[in-house]
Amino acid sequence: MDLLRRLFGSDEAPSGRVALFVDGPNVLRDEFDVDLDDIREAARALGGQMSTARLYLDEHATPGLIQAAEARGFEVVVTSGDVDVKLAVDLTRFAVERRAEVVAIASRDTDFKPALETANEYGLRTVAIAPGSYGRSDALQNAATHAVTLDELADETES
Repeated sequence: MDLLRRLFGSDEAPSGRVALFVDGPNVLRDEFDVDLDDIREAARALGGQMSTARLYLDEHATPGLIQAAEARGFEVVVTSGDVDVKLAVDLTRFAVERRAEVVAIASRDTDFKPALETANEYGLRTVAIAPGSYGRSDALQNAATHAVTLDELADETES
């Protein structure tokens, strides 16, 4: 409850649709030891109805990772090269088309700052989910209306 109060100003999570965008190459790294289930649970902890959960990967993604992500309910988007442009365009499109009320991005990449700012301008709540406190981007944290780490969300769901 303390986390929800900190994030949203009350004990109640916002209602509405939640769109989750995961920057696979920046989050699914050995040094962060992040599990896809943890990311999905983090978005669920934000409340509302999950309207989309997308994992963006580059062409080097293994078939096993793609299959595991799909088995966990992620729509996998594989791009040739850097995933940043595709993810940023998709997030911005969700904001402009008002396809969600809450947009959450799991990343530590400052390249997504303009996409979060656009979503904010369209009145969406934006959440920057960092893989851990040492993987947090100050730029994303400051651009989002709310920022949290997977560790904080895990602590909240365990209590």
